[in-house]
Order: sequence, then structure tokens, then C-alpha cells
Amino acid sequence: MAVWFTSDWHFGHRNILTLGEGRPFASIEEHDEELIYRHNMVVGPDDEVWVLGDVAMGNISESLTKCGRMSGRKILVCGNHDRTAMTADPIKRAAWTKRYMDEGGFSGVILAEPHTTIRLPDGRLVWASHYPYAGDSRDDGDRYLERRPVDQGEWLLHGHVHHQWRVRGRMVNVGVDAWGYAPVAAVTVAALVAQADRC
Repeated sequence: MAVWFTSDWHFGHRNILTLGEGRPFASIEEHDEELIYRHNMVVGPDDEVWVLGDVAMGNISESLTKCGRMSGRKILVCGNHDRTAMTADPIKRAAWTKRYMDEGGFSGVILAEPHTTIRLPDGRLVWASHYPYAGDSRDDGDRYLERRPVDQGEWLLHGHVHHQWRVRGRMVNVGVDAWGYAPVAAVTVAALVAQADRC
């Protein structure tokens, strides 16, 4: 069993093709199918996949169905576009969590505000959140400050920033924009963190 990290699928989000640096696909349909293909080329059915938010947009039923086509045992750490995190109502939150699990194929849905902790293959504990300590996917200021973890010197795996960086300080962006529109292996992240700590 391998472990993978990814985020920011944005299934069904037509504007993702032109926001920021954009994504190199002719249509949202091509985008969605290519992300599914690239994911399933590397992730096996028994692998564990930590998905750090922003998975399903557009028509939610169609988008969640696409999430369900992604291989592996998927654990969602909610981001700003995930419906479970978009409501404070506990009944609605529970209903959305059930839909993400039933329709999207997620084995778990976590509201990680400000973060959850994950063990890398080398035994190191790192934090995981949709949000970085600082920085955003656009240049007009940081959003969702109340949801972000506070930097206490820990390595943080995150999404949210799209193309802005792969590694910045002790933050590793695991979003598809930074890794060829596919997940990044936990062993790759562990090696990257270990190398940075030696420098």
C-alpha cells in the first residue's frame, strides 16, 4: 500500500481553466477526465490518498460522481469549496459529509481547522490542512485567515495556492497544479522534507 497526497481537483469548475496561470485543457470535461486518468495511473485501489480540499464544484452530483471514480482509500480534509466546510449547521454538515462519502467515495471527511496530523513514511509527523500558513491562490491578499494553522515550526502539507509554489519555507503544496495534475507520493514528500531539513 502506498500513500499519496493531492488537492484542488476542482471538478466541474469551468473558471479553473483561466484563473491564475490556468490549466492546460480545452474544456472542463477534458480537464476532469484527465485528472481522473492521471490519478488512476499512479494510485492503486488499496492505496491511501489524503485529499487536502477543494474537490467538487459545478454540478455537485456530477462532480462527486467523478470523485468516486478516483482510485484509493480517499480521506478528504475539507477546503473552502467543499460543501461540508461551507456550513456551520451540524445537520447540514452531517448530510454533506454523508454525500461526500456515499457519492464521492471518500472513506473519511475531516474538518481540519486549523490542521490534522499525518505520519510520513519515514516516521516524521507533519501537519495537513487545505490552507497554507500564509499565501493564497491569487495576489489580492490572504483569505480564510480564521481557518489557517498558525506556524509553530512544523512542516505543513496544504493545497489552496494552485501554481504559486511547490515548496515555500516549511510548507509543501500538494495541489495538482504543482505536481503535473496528479497526486504526489508520500515518499517523495518525505524525501523533500528531509532534504530541506539537512540544508
